[in-house]
Amino acid sequence: MTNEETWGYRTDSGYETGNDLIGFKVEATDGGIGKVDEHTDEAGRGYIVVDIGVWIFGRHVLLPASVIRHVDRDDETVYVDRTKDQIKDAPDFERNKQPRDPGYLEQFAKYYGMPHM
Repeated sequence: MTNEETWGYRTDSGYETGNDLIGFKVEATDGGIGKVDEHTDEAGRGYIVVDIGVWIFGRHVLLPASVIRHVDRDDETVYVDRTKDQIKDAPDFERNKQPRDPGYLEQFAKYYGMPHM
């Protein structure tokens, strides 16, 4: 998988550049996991940050854009191709770190089984 494939939105996901996903529900393959707290569609660095506070108070995880299967704008829901446990076990998203730093993003690429940047 190339960098663009890892950090880019799938062409068949229904996501359109510029869509605001903040506040959308996030559905894992086995049920709801939280809400989108932030996202970016920057070329080669697309991701969403999910607030999984319903599971672990105040916890946020980063999901590369490529794990998004579908965006339902009418229901304001983002469907991802990971289980709740896979998402809960992901590295923490730390706001004080720079998500644009390739070294920081590499930990997420490794966790999700994708090549680093």
